[in-house]
Amino acid sequence: MQILSPQSVQLGELPIRRILPHPTQAQVGPWIFFDHFGPVEFKPDEGVNVLPHPHIGLATVTFLFEGAIVHRDSLGNHQVIEPGAINFMVAGKGIAHSERESSRDKQRKRWVHGLQLWLALPEAQESIAPSFAHYAAADLPVHATKAARIKVLIGEAYGLHSPVTTFSPTLYLNMLLEPGARFDLPIAPELALYVIEGDVEVAGTSLTEYQLCHVTAMEPVQLKSNSQAHIICIGGEPLSKRHMAWNFVASDPARLEQAMLDWQQQQFDPVVGDDGRLDLMDSD
Repeated sequence: MQILSPQSVQLGELPIRRILPHPTQAQVGPWIFFDHFGPVEFKPDEGVNVLPHPHIGLATVTFLFEGAIVHRDSLGNHQVIEPGAINFMVAGKGIAHSERESSRDKQRKRWVHGLQLWLALPEAQESIAPSFAHYAAADLPVHATKAARIKVLIGEAYGLHSPVTTFSPTLYLNMLLEPGARFDLPIAPELALYVIEGDVEVAGTSLTEYQLCHVTAMEPVQLKSNSQAHIICIGGEPLSKRHMAWNFVASDPARLEQAMLDWQQQQFDPVVGDDGRLDLMDSD
């Protein structure tokens, strides 16, 4: 069992805790990137303003707790994501998208809080055609007891199956726990818990806010909550080693070089309805 702490990153005006990739843990199952952004209160004319940028070889998974973000992409999709829903964008051989807030939202004070994770695509699907899917909050199943409310965002757990389509065994849970909640976590080849709020124990090991606990045992692992807690659980079947550069992921490093060149030479299709552009030199 390994406990990881995030690094702080700033994306424009948006503060981010980046958990994956970590210097000592590159991936958890198929998950290769984990950003926790906010909670942050924006004033009018401030906010989320991520210019059009490209991806290859991965799927982005966006999930909000507060606020609303407008997604646009080079396939022509235009989707507002709100708390409890999932935006699932498969980059495959290449896609560009932007993530902004609406002009109406930017006229008022508001809170923004959420997660964006990336899934590596299996080698056989790394270069598939890009696609986008939106799953409403009401379509994602919930396992509810007196002590816990667990939304199955991706995968299967507690007898429930998410409608989100993936390419390899994957698990993603949003867990709200009451003090004293105690139960076994789903079994997966790799599993990790991230604490957004509260104080919990994983197999007897204490875990507090903004820590991720990586578990590898293929056996039941008990989670106990010592307070009201908000936990994210991720996991699944590990994939082969992936290489990352900027917003690109690939099993073959040569594909990263080509993708960066393609973006610089404007070979990606433009984002429909958004004429901005994020240059390589503007990234961190």
